[in-house]
Amino acid sequence: MNEIKLTIDGHDVFASKDQTVLQAALSANIFIPHLCYHPSLSHVGECKLCVVQLGGEENVQTSCTTLAENGMNVTTKNQQLLHLRQISMELMMASHPSDCTSCPKYLKCELQALMQYLGVSDSRLRKLPGYDYMTDENPLFIRDLTRCVLCSRCVRACKEIRTEEVLNFHRDGIKTWIAPQKGKGLLKEGDCKFCGSCAAVCPTGAVRDKDEEHELVPCRASCPAGTDVPRYLSLIREGDYAGALSVIRERATFPHTLGHVCMSFCENNCRNKEVSEAVGIRKLKKSAAEHGGEQWKEKIITAQATGKKVAVIGAGPAGLTVAYYLARKGHFVDVYERLPFAGGMLSAGIPKYRLPAEVVQNDIKHLIEAGINLHLSKEADNPKKLLADGHDAVVLAIGAHKGLRLPIPGNELPGVATAVDFLRETPEELTGKNVVVLGGGNVAFDCARSAIRLGASKVTVACLESRSKMAASAEEIECGVKEGIELLNSRSFERIEKDNQLNVFCTKINNFTFEEGTLVVEPEPNSEHTLIADVVIFATGQKADYPAHYEIDIEGVFQCGDCVSGTASVIEAVASGRSAAETVDKFLGGNGDITEIFAPKKERKTWSCQKETADSNCEASQCLQCDLRLQIPKVKFWSEYALR
Repeated sequence: MNEIKLTIDGHDVFASKDQTVLQAALSANIFIPHLCYHPSLSHVGECKLCVVQLGGEENVQTSCTTLAENGMNVTTKNQQLLHLRQISMELMMASHPSDCTSCPKYLKCELQALMQYLGVSDSRLRKLPGYDYMTDENPLFIRDLTRCVLCSRCVRACKEIRTEEVLNFHRDGIKTWIAPQKGKGLLKEGDCKFCGSCAAVCPTGAVRDKDEEHELVPCRASCPAGTDVPRYLSLIREGDYAGALSVIRERATFPHTLGHVCMSFCENNCRNKEVSEAVGIRKLKKSAAEHGGEQWKEKIITAQATGKKVAVIGAGPAGLTVAYYLARKGHFVDVYERLPFAGGMLSAGIPKYRLPAEVVQNDIKHLIEAGINLHLSKEADNPKKLLADGHDAVVLAIGAHKGLRLPIPGNELPGVATAVDFLRETPEELTGKNVVVLGGGNVAFDCARSAIRLGASKVTVACLESRSKMAASAEEIECGVKEGIELLNSRSFERIEKDNQLNVFCTKINNFTFEEGTLVVEPEPNSEHTLIADVVIFATGQKADYPAHYEIDIEGVFQCGDCVSGTASVIEAVASGRSAAETVDKFLGGNGDITEIFAPKKERKTWSCQKETADSNCEASQCLQCDLRLQIPKVKFWSEYALR
C-alpha cells in the first residue's frame, strides 16, 4: 500500500508516500503557514514559515521539503515555532512597503493574510531599503519589485510550468531582485511569452495583471456561444483539424459560415493584441471547417423520440440552431421558411463575395441531417393555429427582414431602396451609376462593396457617426476604402429630392445624442451640402416583419434571434438559438441540457508545443494559451482551513 498514517497535532492523517508533511496537512484541512510553497511548483523551503517539529525533538524542519513517513508525529503549533515564523515574516517585511491599503492586492494578498495570522507588524522594525522598481510598460502585466519578497514562485513557474527561463535572480552587493535574464528589466525585452503563470502564483502584488477585473480567457468569455477558442487553437497548432472542428461544433452550428463572416468578438478581445497583434481566430476557424472533415459526427447522440412536436418559423441561423438542438433532444421539429431557400439573411442578405452560397448550404445540410423537417416556400400558420393543430411549442425566429428608412422627406422616391431589398434583389448591373449608401454598419458596406462589383462609377458611404464610432468592423471599412468607396462621416440627412438625379441634402455635425429616442445634432455652421446620386440605399437598420394575424403572446410560443434582439451577428443568432432550445426543451419536459462533446478534452501540462510549418499552425502558435493559467490552482487562505 502507498498510503501511510501520521499524526499532526494529535490528529490522525492519512497520506501517500510521495507527499510532504505540508501537503499531507493541507490535504487533511490542517493549516501550516507557508508562502514559498505552491502546489504546482517544486518545494524549496525558502520562506521558513512552514517549520514544524517532528516527534519530541526541539530541532525544526521545513514541512514543504520533508516527506511524510508512516508513524510520524508532527507538531505544527507551539511558542517556539511561532517565534521562528514571526522572525522569518519580519525579515521579509523589513524591505516591504508598510501601507497595504494602497496596494491593488489589498485583502487578496497572501502575505497580508499571513501577517494577520502570525500577529506580525513591521512597526517595530528598522526598515531596510528595498528594490525601488515599478513599471507598467510591459504588455498585460505590472511589475512592482517594491512588493517582492523573493519567494521565487515566479522564477519556478517560468521554468517549471512554461518551461522557459525568462526570469531569474539578480544580485548586486546586498541587493537581490528578480528580473528577466535579458533586456533592461522589461518582460517584453526578455523573450517573455506572456503566459501569466508568474502573475498566477505571485503571493503579493509584485507581478500582477494590469486589469484585475478583466477575463483571463477573454476570447472564450466574449464568444456569445461560449466556443472554447483556446482548446481548438491548441488542436490546430498540433495539426489536428478534425479535433479542432469537433470542438467548434460543440457550441457553434455554422462553423464554415462563421469562418467567413463572424464578427470575431473573440479576436477583438484577444490579449495578444497588447503583445503584438490579435490571433487570426476567424481565419483559423475557417481552416478547421475546411480541413476538419466529418469525424465529429461519430460522437453525435440523438435522444429517443419524446412524442413532442415543435414548429419553428424561420430557417435562418437562429431558427435552424434551435431546430437542430431540439431534434437532437428527440422532439419532432417542423421548420417553416417563406423564402425558397434556407439560411435567412445568410442566403438573402450577405453578398456572395463575402459568403459563398455553397458554404451556407453545406452548414445547413449537416443541421438538416439531425432530423429537421424543412418546409421551404411555406408561409407558416398563426402560432395559435399551429398549437391547436398538434404542435406542443412554436418558436418564432423570423429575423429582421424589413429594412428601415430614415424619417425624412423623399425617403420613398424612385431609386431609393433599403439595404434589405437591394441585397436581396440586387440589380444585374450599376454600370456608370452614382450610388450613395446612408449608414455606417457592416450592412452599409455590404451594399457599397456590392455596388462596386456591379460597375458603379462612384460609391459613397455617409453616416452619422465619426470614423472611430462606426459600427462596421475595421476590416470592412478598410476593404471598402481600398476598393474606392468614399467615406463621409459625421453627416446628418435632411431630405431627398429628385430632378434628373437624386439629391441628398446633408449637414456636417460636430456631435449628436439621442434624447428620449429623438436624435439631437449639433450642426457645424454653414456646412450644408448635397450628395448627388442615381441610387440611394438606406442601411439604417432593420426590424422584424410580423404578419398582422400572428398571435404570439400565448403560452407555448417562444422567440429567438434578430426578431428579439434586433439586427445582430451570426454568432449571436446561434447563441440565441441555443438558449431558446434549452428553454423549449424544459417546457416540453426535458432537462434543457443541450451539451455535446465531440472531442475528448486533453490536459496540457505545459505551454510548450512542437515547431510548426503550415500557415494555420504558425498563426495558432501565436496564441498565449491563456486558458492554461486557469489550471494553476489558487492558494487557499488560512481562514479557509478547518484546523488552523
